[in-house]
Amino acid sequence: MSSITTSSGFFRSSAHPWRARLAQFGPSGWLGLAIVVFWALAALFGPSLLSRTGAAGGGEVFAPISAAYWLGTDYLGRDMLARVIEGARYTVGVAFVATLLASGTGTLLALLAAASGRWIDAALSRGLDTLTAIPSKMFALLIVAGFGSSVPILVAAAAVIYVPGAYRIARSLAVNVNALDYVTVARTRGERTGYVMLREILPNIAGPMLADLGLRFVYVVLLLASLSFLGLGVQPPDADWGSLVRENILALSEGGASVIAPSLAIASLTISVNLVIDNLPGRGARERGARR
Repeated sequence: MSSITTSSGFFRSSAHPWRARLAQFGPSGWLGLAIVVFWALAALFGPSLLSRTGAAGGGEVFAPISAAYWLGTDYLGRDMLARVIEGARYTVGVAFVATLLASGTGTLLALLAAASGRWIDAALSRGLDTLTAIPSKMFALLIVAGFGSSVPILVAAAAVIYVPGAYRIARSLAVNVNALDYVTVARTRGERTGYVMLREILPNIAGPMLADLGLRFVYVVLLLASLSFLGLGVQPPDADWGSLVRENILALSEGGASVIAPSLAIASLTISVNLVIDNLPGRGARERGARR
């Protein structure tokens, strides 16, 4: 069956259990998925499970890795393992919410543009193109400078910045699907625009948009980490991984684990998400077909 069918056909062609789909993952995909699940669980449950011993500081400053402190201590003598786990709540949580908002908004606007007609399409496309003309970090700095630095502002800033990218990807897919025969048939039998958007077009672009959501999550993580490193992200006493690097940057010359640990956490999350995307079901088949 073709990978592009009617909405019900899509779900029939995608009716394989997720267990069968995960079986198509290679070793790198499983490794990436394990790391992503680990950080997701750490963000959800880690802070409540960790001991609060040493969280208030008072220990040896920039202590090396030891049995007592698996990742050393920070500039106030706090356990870096606890700090990294607590930071996951903000890095993973804020980035995930912002990514859902960006991808969801961009996809819905793209569906509206593809299904509604030329004028709405042109207005939305030209309006969102104006946002892409502003560098993402500069735009984020302007929003934070104007409205202050808080978690809701960071989520809103990251979402607004990445809506145009999600819109462009979704629109390119939706326009192609909108031109297919079964969409024309749906319009001919009198289906409304909302039905065409959600039942005929959306199911057939869902797979590529999920892959794009993963990539956009990586972009958001790096953007938020950059803002926090500049002191404009999550504010003390809370901290994400970017602010942990900034707080302990003085230990870099000593090779302190307090700088290396949050940096490795950022790298492990972004790389693992990319590994999962590279092993999504069907990607290997598409690549083999492209080489033939």
